[in-house]
Amino acid sequence: MSAPEIFDDTPCQLGESPLWHPGRQELFWVDIAGKRLHARRDASGAARAWAFDEHVSAVGWIDADHLLIAGETGLIRFALDGGTSETVCALEADNPVTRANDGRADPWGGFWIGTMGKLKEPGAGAIYRYYRGELRQLYAPLSIPNAICFTPDRRFAHFTDTERGIVWRQALDERSGWPAGEPEVYLDLPNTEFRPDGAVIDSAGRFWCAQFGFACVTCHDPDGRLLARIDLPAPQITCPAFGGEGLGTLYATSAAKPLSPRARPELRESGMTFSIAVEATGQAEPRVIL
Repeated sequence: MSAPEIFDDTPCQLGESPLWHPGRQELFWVDIAGKRLHARRDASGAARAWAFDEHVSAVGWIDADHLLIAGETGLIRFALDGGTSETVCALEADNPVTRANDGRADPWGGFWIGTMGKLKEPGAGAIYRYYRGELRQLYAPLSIPNAICFTPDRRFAHFTDTERGIVWRQALDERSGWPAGEPEVYLDLPNTEFRPDGAVIDSAGRFWCAQFGFACVTCHDPDGRLLARIDLPAPQITCPAFGGEGLGTLYATSAAKPLSPRARPELRESGMTFSIAVEATGQAEPRVIL
């Protein structure tokens, strides 16, 4: 494993939801608080960004030219070339308290997305799944839903409520991908130890989780045992993703907000996006089927 490097030095207020597009060979991520989508192919190439009128969070890919983006009030089909948006479905559009948060495409072409209170109101959030034109609520109430990811054998989904420090594992129907039965506890991480945020699962079934406030990503085996800790030069790591050549690079987004202005000079890399060459291979992110 190599030392962490800065992949992109844009200081995001709340960097989140990195996605490696397998067709474009390009990393996308968002600044939720900054209402922007970012993209970059490699650390030496030019970066791009798109501005939105509302908070944007999780990202999935539809085809080479379009992304599915979770906006503050709905799921959006976004054209990369023209920068145009088309609403796919509403998402708590009648609730001004909430916005979208973490999300990811599942192996069946569905899209899981969490919502949360803009001011972190307890219990204001939920997790939904969009699949073949239907948006269905799966879990509520939640405070800060995160860590939505899927095992390579398609048997389980994972998710967390960051405020509780618990990561759950949910069995899935093998034909449709809908939850089957009740979720079980996969990790119980008290706030004094770690604080689980975004997560991704590699091709061997290992769970890689950003630990918000603890300046690291942890790696756990399929039974939840801690295998490794990767320290990063920013305290508020938000979400990892695999990408790059052979899916052997781990990317990690971070947040500068809500660090105080006095602290930022000492933590000048907060909000930047990092890359680490790891001894692991990720899964190619599945396509969202509308």
